[in-house]
Amino acid sequence: MAQTHWKKLINPDYIGAYALDPGKDLTVQISQVRREMVTGADGKKEECTVAYLKDQKPMILNVTNCKTIEKLYGPYIEDWNGKYITLYAAKVRAFGDVVEALRIRPKAPSIKTYICADCRQPIQGAGSKSAEEIAALGKQQYGRALCIECARKAMAKMKEESDDKQNNPAGPTGK
Repeated sequence: MAQTHWKKLINPDYIGAYALDPGKDLTVQISQVRREMVTGADGKKEECTVAYLKDQKPMILNVTNCKTIEKLYGPYIEDWNGKYITLYAAKVRAFGDVVEALRIRPKAPSIKTYICADCRQPIQGAGSKSAEEIAALGKQQYGRALCIECARKAMAKMKEESDDKQNNPAGPTGK
């Protein structure tokens, strides 16, 4: 049975090591990085570098994690947008104690690209579904990997064909 870290119940504004399943990595996509004021648990405000992640809470980036991303994608935060990183939990010495902290793997994750069978564009993740899950759903429902837009069109076409059969059960000639 999976166990729940107590910090998951508090719903902090930022992702932390507690968000990862024990011993598991999490690959995420950076959507934006910027400096902003962050209020700590003690109520103290501090300006921090924050990475906004697709389909996850934002992550406060310390210097260690910024340097890791720099090695992967270069020193300019604008170049980090759209890039993937893999997070893991590591025990680190901080504030005179050993604590778990989020760290970034020093190797860029290999991300499989799924191509829509209809429009030939890469399938993107949407909501809580990854590109892989969306491609699999398309295959399951329509017999081919489809992006969200093409899946909507395929669904509309199936509905139209179903309506036509109900309205004209004898076929197109009416015999």
